[in-house]
Amino acid sequence: MEKRYETVFILTPVLSDDQAKEAAKKIRKTITDLGGKIVNEENWGLKKLAYPIQKKTTGFYHLLEFAGEGQEIVNNLEVTYKRDERILRFLTVALDKHAVAYADKRKGLVADGKTKKKETATS
Repeated sequence: MEKRYETVFILTPVLSDDQAKEAAKKIRKTITDLGGKIVNEENWGLKKLAYPIQKKTTGFYHLLEFAGEGQEIVNNLEVTYKRDERILRFLTVALDKHAVAYADKRKGLVADGKTKKKETATS
């Protein structure tokens, strides 16, 4: 059974925008290579940290929501995070059925308890 996960990682602020995008692309590729499927992606940009991490007060925040089989995908993803020196912090959580329903509703895939397909503009 496929589970849904959400992962947030913070990249070091000394990177350029292109380097931050390349680091996020590497994480996306890691997930897809491990058999996962990206459901949602959000780039939150440069934000102030709640407390200094490695003497840095800001960081590039990035959120990925993905679906995958088993715990193996999360374990390998976290090893990738730990090996990449551009990543200051990361957090990966498994979404329960309520969080999945909320995420789908937020994206417009569910309305009034019924699943609907995304409409295409055919005007």
